[in-house]
Amino acid sequence: ARDKFEKALKKLVSVETIVDYHLGVPAPTDRGVIDTTYSYSLLTIFKNKEDQDIYQTHPTHLKFIEDCEELWERVVVYDSVSI
Repeated sequence: ARDKFEKALKKLVSVETIVDYHLGVPAPTDRGVIDTTYSYSLLTIFKNKEDQDIYQTHPTHLKFIEDCEELWERVVVYDSVSI
Protein backbone atom coordinates (compact mmCIF):
# COMPACT_ATOMS: atom_id res chain seq x y z
CA ALA A 1 0.00 0.00 0.00
CA ARG A 2 2.83 2.42 0.85
CA ASP A 3 4.54 1.74 -2.48
CA LYS A 4 1.27 2.29 -4.38
CA PHE A 5 0.62 5.54 -2.51
CA GLU A 6 4.15 6.89 -3.00
CA LYS A 7 4.06 6.14 -6.73
CA ALA A 8 0.67 7.85 -7.01
CA LEU A 9 1.95 10.92 -5.11
CA LYS A 10 4.91 11.20 -7.46
CA LYS A 11 2.54 11.15 -10.43
CA LEU A 12 0.20 13.65 -8.76
CA VAL A 13 2.91 16.30 -8.48
CA SER A 14 3.34 16.23 -12.26
CA VAL A 15 0.27 18.47 -12.60
CA GLU A 16 1.59 21.43 -14.60
CA THR A 17 0.08 24.15 -12.39
CA ILE A 18 2.21 23.05 -9.42
CA VAL A 19 5.17 25.45 -9.24
CA ASP A 20 6.98 23.49 -6.49
CA TYR A 21 6.22 20.71 -4.05
CA HIS A 22 7.54 18.72 -1.11
CA LEU A 23 6.60 15.11 -0.35
CA GLY A 24 7.49 13.93 3.13
CA VAL A 25 6.99 11.66 6.08
CA PRO A 26 7.29 12.61 9.76
CA ALA A 27 10.85 13.45 10.79
CA PRO A 28 12.36 11.33 13.56
CA THR A 29 12.19 14.15 16.10
CA ASP A 30 10.80 13.97 19.61
CA ARG A 31 9.58 17.32 20.88
CA GLY A 32 6.19 18.10 22.36
CA VAL A 33 5.34 20.66 19.68
CA ILE A 34 5.88 18.25 16.79
CA ASP A 35 2.82 16.60 15.22
CA THR A 36 3.73 13.07 14.16
CA THR A 37 0.17 11.79 13.84
CA TYR A 38 0.32 11.71 10.05
CA SER A 39 1.88 9.23 7.62
CA TYR A 40 2.62 11.53 4.65
CA SER A 41 2.68 15.22 3.91
CA LEU A 42 2.36 16.96 0.57
CA LEU A 43 3.06 20.66 0.21
CA THR A 44 2.13 22.12 -3.15
CA ILE A 45 2.94 25.65 -4.29
CA PHE A 46 0.84 27.39 -6.92
CA LYS A 47 1.46 30.71 -8.68
CA ASN A 48 -2.08 31.89 -7.97
CA LYS A 49 -5.54 30.76 -6.91
CA GLU A 50 -6.56 30.11 -10.50
CA ASP A 51 -3.78 27.53 -10.89
CA GLN A 52 -4.80 25.92 -7.61
CA ASP A 53 -8.40 25.76 -8.85
CA ILE A 54 -7.21 24.04 -12.04
CA TYR A 55 -5.34 21.50 -9.89
CA GLN A 56 -8.49 20.69 -7.90
CA THR A 57 -10.33 19.46 -11.01
CA HIS A 58 -7.30 18.27 -12.99
CA PRO A 59 -7.71 14.69 -14.31
CA THR A 60 -4.44 13.62 -12.63
CA HIS A 61 -5.70 14.88 -9.24
CA LEU A 62 -9.10 13.24 -9.67
CA LYS A 63 -7.44 9.96 -10.72
CA PHE A 64 -5.19 10.11 -7.65
CA ILE A 65 -8.25 10.43 -5.41
CA GLU A 66 -10.07 7.62 -7.21
CA ASP A 67 -7.09 5.25 -7.10
CA CYS A 68 -5.96 5.98 -3.54
CA GLU A 69 -8.95 7.01 -1.43
CA GLU A 70 -9.08 3.58 0.21
CA LEU A 71 -5.52 4.14 1.46
CA TRP A 72 -6.34 6.97 3.88
CA GLU A 73 -8.55 7.33 6.91
CA ARG A 74 -8.36 11.11 7.04
CA VAL A 75 -7.04 13.99 4.98
CA VAL A 76 -6.18 17.37 6.48
CA VAL A 77 -5.63 20.37 4.21
CA TYR A 78 -4.04 23.64 5.25
CA ASP A 79 -4.55 26.28 2.58
CA SER A 80 -2.42 29.36 3.09
CA VAL A 81 -1.33 32.48 1.24
CA SER A 82 1.97 34.30 1.46
CA ILE A 83 2.31 37.19 3.88
